[in-house]
Amino acid sequence: MSVLRTFRAVAWSFLGIRRRSGLEEDMQRLNPLHVVAVALVAVALFVGGLIALVNWVA
Repeated sequence: MSVLRTFRAVAWSFLGIRRRSGLEEDMQRLNPLHVVAVALVAVALFVGGLIALVNWVA
């Protein structure tokens, strides 16, 4: 459940839409190392998806 909560917090951060109360709750509950790890995986997936899209279009 913690990984899902971490992924959700990182996804909201990517969009830039977050309530202050949600942010404060995440800061208390989430492990910073998990947030960094999930963010790195999410960035890698995003970049990989963009590269795949460009190769598919071109």
